[in-house]
Amino acid sequence: QVQLVESGGGLVQAGGSLRLSCVVSGTIFSINDMGWYRQAPGKRRESVANITGGGSTNYADSVKGRFTVSRDNAKNTMYLQMNSLKPEDTAVYYCNADVYSRRPLYANYWGQGTQVTVSS
Repeated sequence: QVQLVESGGGLVQAGGSLRLSCVVSGTIFSINDMGWYRQAPGKRRESVANITGGGSTNYADSVKGRFTVSRDNAKNTMYLQMNSLKPEDTAVYYCNADVYSRRPLYANYWGQGTQVTVSS
Protein backbone atom coordinates (compact mmCIF):
# COMPACT_ATOMS: atom_id res chain seq x y z
CA GLN A 1 0.00 0.00 0.00
CA VAL A 2 1.51 3.29 -1.11
CA GLN A 3 1.09 6.29 1.18
CA LEU A 4 2.09 9.93 0.86
CA VAL A 5 2.58 11.88 4.07
CA GLU A 6 3.16 15.62 4.14
CA SER A 7 4.73 17.54 7.00
CA GLY A 8 6.18 20.95 7.73
CA GLY A 9 3.09 23.12 7.62
CA GLY A 10 2.27 25.67 10.27
CA LEU A 11 1.65 29.29 11.10
CA VAL A 12 4.13 31.90 9.89
CA GLN A 13 4.17 35.65 9.50
CA ALA A 14 4.19 37.28 6.10
CA GLY A 15 7.70 37.33 4.70
CA GLY A 16 8.64 34.18 6.54
CA SER A 17 9.60 30.74 5.28
CA LEU A 18 8.46 27.15 5.61
CA ARG A 19 9.72 23.89 4.20
CA LEU A 20 7.23 21.17 3.37
CA SER A 21 8.17 17.52 3.00
CA CYS A 22 6.33 14.65 1.34
CA VAL A 23 7.46 11.11 2.05
CA VAL A 24 6.27 8.27 -0.17
CA SER A 25 6.17 4.91 1.59
CA GLY A 26 5.18 1.36 0.75
CA THR A 27 6.34 -1.14 -1.83
CA ILE A 28 7.75 1.28 -4.40
CA PHE A 29 9.55 0.42 -7.61
CA SER A 30 9.97 4.01 -8.75
CA ILE A 31 8.32 7.42 -8.59
CA ASN A 32 7.68 9.42 -11.73
CA ASP A 33 6.23 12.92 -11.65
CA MET A 34 5.57 14.55 -8.28
CA GLY A 35 3.81 17.77 -7.44
CA TRP A 36 2.52 20.14 -4.82
CA TYR A 37 -1.03 21.46 -4.93
CA ARG A 38 -2.94 23.75 -2.63
CA GLN A 39 -6.54 24.52 -1.82
CA ALA A 40 -7.66 27.65 -0.03
CA PRO A 41 -11.09 27.90 1.61
CA GLY A 42 -13.79 28.33 -0.99
CA LYS A 43 -11.38 27.86 -3.87
CA ARG A 44 -10.49 25.03 -6.21
CA ARG A 45 -7.36 22.99 -5.76
CA GLU A 46 -4.53 24.43 -7.83
CA SER A 47 -1.10 23.29 -8.91
CA VAL A 48 1.77 25.01 -7.14
CA ALA A 49 4.87 23.23 -8.43
CA ASN A 50 5.83 19.95 -9.97
CA ILE A 51 9.01 18.00 -10.60
CA THR A 52 9.59 15.16 -13.04
CA GLY A 53 11.53 12.01 -12.35
CA GLY A 54 14.43 13.60 -14.18
CA GLY A 55 14.31 16.73 -12.05
CA SER A 56 12.65 19.21 -14.40
CA THR A 57 10.45 21.69 -12.57
CA ASN A 58 7.47 23.92 -13.23
CA TYR A 59 5.86 26.54 -11.06
CA ALA A 60 2.63 28.47 -10.88
CA ASP A 61 3.18 32.12 -11.79
CA SER A 62 2.05 33.16 -8.33
CA VAL A 63 4.96 31.36 -6.62
CA LYS A 64 7.79 31.74 -9.15
CA GLY A 65 10.90 33.13 -7.54
CA ARG A 66 9.62 32.39 -4.04
CA PHE A 67 9.06 28.61 -3.94
CA THR A 68 11.49 25.85 -4.85
CA VAL A 69 10.52 22.21 -5.37
CA SER A 70 13.10 19.45 -5.07
CA ARG A 71 13.27 15.73 -4.50
CA ASP A 72 15.55 13.13 -2.98
CA ASN A 73 14.95 9.93 -4.90
CA ALA A 74 17.00 7.86 -2.47
CA LYS A 75 14.61 8.88 0.31
CA ASN A 76 11.42 8.87 -1.80
CA THR A 77 10.87 12.40 -0.59
CA MET A 78 9.85 15.67 -2.21
CA TYR A 79 10.30 19.10 -0.68
CA LEU A 80 8.81 22.54 -1.14
CA GLN A 81 10.88 25.44 0.16
CA MET A 82 8.58 28.42 0.52
CA ASN A 83 10.14 31.84 1.04
CA SER A 84 8.68 35.35 1.19
CA LEU A 85 5.33 33.90 2.14
CA LYS A 86 2.22 36.00 1.63
CA PRO A 87 -1.21 35.78 3.28
CA GLU A 88 -2.60 34.60 -0.07
CA ASP A 89 -0.40 31.51 0.22
CA THR A 90 -2.62 30.33 3.06
CA ALA A 91 -4.09 26.96 2.10
CA VAL A 92 -3.95 23.24 2.66
CA TYR A 93 -0.98 21.92 0.69
CA TYR A 94 -1.20 18.47 -0.86
CA CYS A 95 1.46 16.18 -2.24
CA ASN A 96 0.81 14.18 -5.40
CA ALA A 97 2.85 11.48 -7.07
CA ASP A 98 2.78 8.93 -9.89
CA VAL A 99 4.12 5.72 -8.40
CA TYR A 100 5.16 2.39 -9.84
CA SER A 101 4.35 -0.17 -7.21
CA ARG A 102 3.35 -3.80 -6.82
CA ARG A 103 -0.45 -3.52 -7.04
CA PRO A 104 -1.59 -1.48 -8.79
CA LEU A 105 1.44 -1.39 -11.05
CA TYR A 106 1.08 2.34 -11.75
CA ALA A 107 -1.20 4.81 -10.00
CA ASN A 108 -1.55 8.40 -8.92
CA TYR A 109 -1.64 9.11 -5.18
CA TRP A 110 -2.49 12.05 -2.93
CA GLY A 111 -1.36 12.88 0.57
CA GLN A 112 -3.71 13.98 3.33
CA GLY A 113 -2.58 17.61 3.23
CA THR A 114 -0.80 19.98 5.58
CA GLN A 115 -2.11 23.40 6.61
CA VAL A 116 -0.07 26.49 5.86
CA THR A 117 -1.29 29.74 7.39
CA VAL A 118 0.41 33.06 6.70
CA SER A 119 -0.55 35.96 8.92
CA SER A 120 -0.31 39.57 7.82
